[in-house]
Amino acid sequence: MKAFVDGVTAAATGAIAGAAIVLGRRAIIDLPTALIALGTLGALVYLKRVPEPLVIVAAGLIGLVLRTMAGI
Repeated sequence: MKAFVDGVTAAATGAIAGAAIVLGRRAIIDLPTALIALGTLGALVYLKRVPEPLVIVAAGLIGLVLRTMAGI
């Protein structure tokens, strides 16, 4: 049973990593989005207890501010 769970965990991890790569290629299109992506990754790696929804809202607000400042 443990081997089955380990296999399912590995498959799920691979699927999530693949989805992250596909989404990243489509979403990271310029310098501001690359900086937001790097900041988000840094927050998730170094600040272990930050809730993911908070990171998503913060990144969205930063993107909105940057877009407003750029006048797009």
